[in-house]
Amino acid sequence: MEISLKREGQVLTVFLSGELDHHTVSKVKETVDTQLTVLPVRLLVLDMAGITFMDSSGIGLIVGRYNRISNLGGKMKITNPNDTLLKILKMSGIGQLMKIG
Repeated sequence: MEISLKREGQVLTVFLSGELDHHTVSKVKETVDTQLTVLPVRLLVLDMAGITFMDSSGIGLIVGRYNRISNLGGKMKITNPNDTLLKILKMSGIGQLMKIG
């Protein structure tokens, strides 16, 4: 799993690449949560263009970060999912929580 960050004002974009599974979610969670405590974030963007696989741990990670940013008064969205990932996100109900596209 590779993680890179881009901060523009109060927008934090997290670029993920590789497999998002039970082996890698803790690294992503730690990285994102640390950033949320450093400076105010009003919009958290997960760019999933590089995700090749995601299991239910990835869904849990997304919902957990959504709850965290919501509690801080911010919003979250997911960008660039491949077709398979988009299907998983919609079936899991994440599309009802945030914008996916």
